Amino acid sequence: MALVSMKDILQDAVKGKYGVGCFNAVNLDMARGVIEAAEELKSPVILCHAEVHFKYTPIEKLAPVLVNEAKYANVPVALLLDHGKSFSAVVKAMHLGFNAVMYDGSDLSYEDNLNNTKEVVKIAKVLGVDVEAELGHVVRPKNAGADGDEDDSTAGDESFYTQPEQACEFVDRTGVDALAVAFGTAHGVYLKKPVLDIQRLKKINDIAGVPLVMHGGSGLEPEDFRNSIENGISKINYYTGMAKYAAEKIKEIVNTQSGLLLYHNLMMDAISAIKDNVKEAIMLFGSTGKA
Repeated sequence: MALVSMKDILQDAVKGKYGVGCFNAVNLDMARGVIEAAEELKSPVILCHAEVHFKYTPIEKLAPVLVNEAKYANVPVALLLDHGKSFSAVVKAMHLGFNAVMYDGSDLSYEDNLNNTKEVVKIAKVLGVDVEAELGHVVRPKNAGADGDEDDSTAGDESFYTQPEQACEFVDRTGVDALAVAFGTAHGVYLKKPVLDIQRLKKINDIAGVPLVMHGGSGLEPEDFRNSIENGISKINYYTGMAKYAAEKIKEIVNTQSGLLLYHNLMMDAISAIKDNVKEAIMLFGSTGKA
């Protein structure tokens, strides 16, 4: 199946009241695990690569791989640049075949974020690319394992949360197709138990007018996911959980295998681990059978 619009995938999710997983892939192995999981469960999926991960795999080298995997998948797949902070990365992703981009101006002032997002949308619409933006700020603590540089105390700081009264104006003035919101989640592993502001999320959903996105999904309780989806979340970004799960599986194999150890065997084990963890996420998000 060819690449499918993220906007279409998320509009179906809104109507069906389920969440669609957006999974980061820093190499072919991760992409294969994600796609195979989605195919087995007949689920739509969003495959992404984040600007913060370019240091592991440059987008110029990974983009052809991800585009090819998406095009040959048997389920709907959108390809997203995740957390594009720079205009150069956002525009580059569009020209390399990504059919969706997330511009992340969440660490800027409200007006600067709005104006920059508006410019990204102008370019994207000419190229037929969907745009996600972030209003409020989902924190990335430095000790949470998500390439963050923010103080650990930012986790749970409500001053970073999305203001519901700004959501409608932001969407109207920018023309974005999806909006990432901050209501208690954080990137990486949780340094303390998260408490989600579901009432805030519900208020945002009532007025935003576009599908809402949760970042920082790794480590939440199943009930947190269910409550978030019931109150407006249609897209869930998930990376740290599957990266940690796959690493632990590889560690277990390396520590217990006494025979010949070869990289290509570990590669297949990694793909299998990614697939298993992504399948769990897809079933939790409720998108099984929605392809």
